[in-house]
Amino acid sequence: MFSGGIGFSQKSSILDSSAIYLADPTIFNHDGTYYLYGTTGNPKFKDKLGFLVYTSKDLKIWEGPKGATDGLALKKGDAFGDKGFWAPQVFEYGAKFYIAYTANEHIAMATADSPLGPFINPSKEDLKAPVKQIDPFVFFDDDGRKYLYHVRLAEGNRIFVAELNDDLLSIKQETLTECLSGKLHWENTQNADWPVTEGPTVLKRNGLYYLIYSANDFRNPDYAVGYATSESPLGPWKKSDKSPIIRRELLGINGTGHGDVFMDKDGQIQYVLHTHLNDSIVHPRRTAIVRVDFAKVLNEIDVLKIDKRTFRFIE
Repeated sequence: MFSGGIGFSQKSSILDSSAIYLADPTIFNHDGTYYLYGTTGNPKFKDKLGFLVYTSKDLKIWEGPKGATDGLALKKGDAFGDKGFWAPQVFEYGAKFYIAYTANEHIAMATADSPLGPFINPSKEDLKAPVKQIDPFVFFDDDGRKYLYHVRLAEGNRIFVAELNDDLLSIKQETLTECLSGKLHWENTQNADWPVTEGPTVLKRNGLYYLIYSANDFRNPDYAVGYATSESPLGPWKKSDKSPIIRRELLGINGTGHGDVFMDKDGQIQYVLHTHLNDSIVHPRRTAIVRVDFAKVLNEIDVLKIDKRTFRFIE
């Protein structure tokens, strides 16, 4: 059903030395520089446990890894976790830079004085929860409230949201709300017993919230991206009938998804994502960017779409 089973030495022999292989990627635009982070996939860096970071001035030429600790912005041992460093998000809050991330299938936070790190959490504590949780995305609303969108592993990968306390280290339990799960055909093309929705990221436009997410197992060639809308950051959410907006039928590439939105220097929304290595092999996943636009539809809310002509791999 899914591809896989290729060894590190075989992978290394087919990789493009100019390509970047980060899954679940995110780009942080700060002070004239773009910082790219993600789940490490290149076997060349298999011993680097944590998060590598690459930098660019123009989204075309990338340098790195340039993290403060041997290329890593966050290194195992400096914060929570000893395995499974996945799906980071980096943002600025107060006088610090924060990284929200997954390790050991739990969510944690660490801080640094630079986007290059080192990101550290001396207490090495995770965000406590009664279930496994992954894929954090912190959203700052106009009224100053902060929300943690994330995935809880309970009868499937389900997307939840909760308001964060000001220290960003705990949630207001009374606000914890399920956003959505994989119930539509495009979200579970294999009819799996464990449906997957993951990789949430949120935009706000004209008072409306857009929750962008990925669906299907990431190893499935049909891994794709859709969105839902709500008038409140806590929902309820209405899935768009325009979904999926990123899919292999549109781009001709397998496994397109699990990324993050960011604003480039020209004020244009971009989406950074990963894809399968090729048509038959999942790992390591390649990193790519595509432009996102809002389109006006008569008598409807603005809809999200991508410009497939802008799709390109990051090198």
